[in-house]
Amino acid sequence: MIKDITIGQYFPGNSVIHKMDSRVKLVLDILYLVILFTAQKFTGLLIGILFIVFCYMLSRIKFIMILKSIKPILPLMIFTAILNLLFLKGETPLFSWWIIEIYPEGIRTSAFMLLRIIALIVGMSLLTYTTSPIMLTDAIERLLNPLKKIRFPVHELSMMMTIALRFIPTLVEETDKIMSAQKARGAELDNGNIFRRAKALIPILIPLFVSAFKRANELATAMECRCYHGGEGRTRMRQLHTAPRDYVAIAVMFALLGGVIVLNFIPVLP
Repeated sequence: MIKDITIGQYFPGNSVIHKMDSRVKLVLDILYLVILFTAQKFTGLLIGILFIVFCYMLSRIKFIMILKSIKPILPLMIFTAILNLLFLKGETPLFSWWIIEIYPEGIRTSAFMLLRIIALIVGMSLLTYTTSPIMLTDAIERLLNPLKKIRFPVHELSMMMTIALRFIPTLVEETDKIMSAQKARGAELDNGNIFRRAKALIPILIPLFVSAFKRANELATAMECRCYHGGEGRTRMRQLHTAPRDYVAIAVMFALLGGVIVLNFIPVLP
């Protein structure tokens, strides 16, 4: 399970998605979220899912990465589905036993929420898969640049967000090493009830926190040794430039958003 966490990883490539302006990709990702939460029917969600699958094909990212991005959140998905099944009421129950009643509305809502969560995670993962942390930092800073007029720490916020995203794979790898070391010493991390398993995590969390603080201190020292003093006067090796494909992608995304909004008002569609 630990090795399957791919959030924050970057896979270099030369595809159309990789070459797009990182600012445009960030805006497209936000519009994609708007599409998912605007869709009120399965047809609208299907449009979003087909679009993100097409983007994965363009990016040449292996489809196995979609499954790896979904696997860590399976417990959350199952919990969400169970809540909707048990607590969403309707007119006529399909199944009734003791205090448990399952309605068609609950089944529909559970399936709808599962598809929305899957599409959300897969879409967010594609952004980090095809955008390096440095380019992502520059994109966030450029988009939030107008807030500098009200003395908002745009550069510092962008740097913190990107560093946190960048260190997710590192912490996952460190957790896997600590768990392997504890198992080699005879620790039983996968046996017992939920309380025993939670107690067994203490020998993992303590060295993980120590390692995380150590890495943070080393990073701060390295930045100070390189005379880092924030974004003032800082130059960039790579400049961000938009291309015709970026404007085409934005137009397509707005067309999809408009299509999903229209579909919400068509009563015959599921």
